[in-house]
Amino acid sequence: MKKLIRIHNLKIKVTENEEALAKKIKQKLHVQDNYPYIIRKRSIDARNKKEIYYVYEIDVLAKNEDMILKKNKDLTKSTEEKYVFPYQNNNKECLSPIIIGCGPAGLFCGYFLALAGFHPILIDRGESIEKRVKTVEEFWASGKLKENSNVQFGEGGAGTFSDGKLNTMIKDKKHLGASVLELFVKFGAPEEILYDSKPHIGTDLLQGVIKNMREEIIRLGGRFYYETTLTDIEIKENKLCQIEINHEHWIDCKNLVLAIGHSARDTFELLLKRKVKLVPKPFAVGVRIEHSKDMINQSQYGELKRVLPPASYKLTYTTKQGRGVYTFCMCPGGYVVNSSSEKNHLVINGMSNYHRESPNSNSAIIVTVTPKDFGTSPLDGVKFQKNLEQKAYELGHGSIPSQRLEDFYENQVTKEFTTIKPVHKGATMKANLQEILPSFICDSIKAALVEFGKKIEGFDSKDAILSAVESRSSSPVRIERNDYGETNIAGIFPCGEGSGYSGGITSSAIDGIKAAEWVAQKITK
Repeated sequence: MKKLIRIHNLKIKVTENEEALAKKIKQKLHVQDNYPYIIRKRSIDARNKKEIYYVYEIDVLAKNEDMILKKNKDLTKSTEEKYVFPYQNNNKECLSPIIIGCGPAGLFCGYFLALAGFHPILIDRGESIEKRVKTVEEFWASGKLKENSNVQFGEGGAGTFSDGKLNTMIKDKKHLGASVLELFVKFGAPEEILYDSKPHIGTDLLQGVIKNMREEIIRLGGRFYYETTLTDIEIKENKLCQIEINHEHWIDCKNLVLAIGHSARDTFELLLKRKVKLVPKPFAVGVRIEHSKDMINQSQYGELKRVLPPASYKLTYTTKQGRGVYTFCMCPGGYVVNSSSEKNHLVINGMSNYHRESPNSNSAIIVTVTPKDFGTSPLDGVKFQKNLEQKAYELGHGSIPSQRLEDFYENQVTKEFTTIKPVHKGATMKANLQEILPSFICDSIKAALVEFGKKIEGFDSKDAILSAVESRSSSPVRIERNDYGETNIAGIFPCGEGSGYSGGITSSAIDGIKAAEWVAQKITK
């Protein structure tokens, strides 16, 4: 384990270069030599628009560590800690664990099980990433939906067609998050995701990362089956014994990982039918808002926007009624995308490529809903989502319903987009979004926009564009699991966003690693 010196809060102006950073490091250490260093974190301090700084945490591999630390009380010791998967398969005759879903949770679960010699089988109802990308692009161009392979379903999961954000707020004592980021870099992601405070890969680069990860899992002994759907499970004496695939084939299975994603509504119905315990959980619904990327950049950075990457933001508000409203999945230089997965239903999301080249920036503005709003039965939240999505589809005739903010306030259909034009993947229809959303959602969004406009100048501009419906920010269901990762049915291990235990790419990947540990522990004990 390397002994390192951690430098905190090291600032350089955003107009300065790496030489300035190296000079600052020597000043902090009070040394003349250049020592090897690792950037652990980099964020932007834009509180003063005239002088914006990059703020670093740096680990330095220095000689005379103890002497340097004595002279500098604001420095601390640091160690380079790595996650190591704690199990190895010594039972080569055991049945391969089966993973349903090839999103981040499924892929990272599969990778670590394959690395440890468990030869996992990964199954996804959608297509491989290469085929899926073509299918999604055809859908955006023609409106022709393939229900089992789309923006929600297929290799890579729903996050493939997003901004590819990798930040997470979860506690991580085992350094799983760092391992996830390191593996993303290994498989082709840019190295800055290891230290940027708001790391992202982008849809375009993420597709190659997923392909490389799949090929490594196969090299390690894993197998993949696409266009393959879990259609039934057989349980004996409260233990899983078989699964059915595509209503045709039964396969012996003792350990099943459900990394199913938040849109696998038919799987939720199957689990409920087979007495797997599901509970409803709070989630959030609302709209997407689009602004000029230049306006957001100007508001966040001022004139120094020219030397900085496209700006992001995160805004929150609590209504007088105590309901939370917040921005979610902000996409600088991004697109609003038709993310539908069911016929006659429409849902949207945001997406950015790595360079965030679009002229608009967008974000969801979503309002919290709880079982008090939609019902206490396990699938009542799903019904609530579907009702909104059906209304959105009907109002837009299959296209994304969109509206100027001024018209949203006036409760009228937009006639023309003015200074800001929609930047969408999929067709757009001018509409009145108040015909889709319940009044308590609309009122909450209106109140929040007034406050958000005070924090970011121009945010509540009358020409901003709203689109609907953003209804799948997280799963409306939790598949309950015990301390060993299993449901009330032994051998079933739910994980990831669809199971209600994560929200986003990194936290889903981390939860997939946890599921891999639980499965490996059970097989090897």
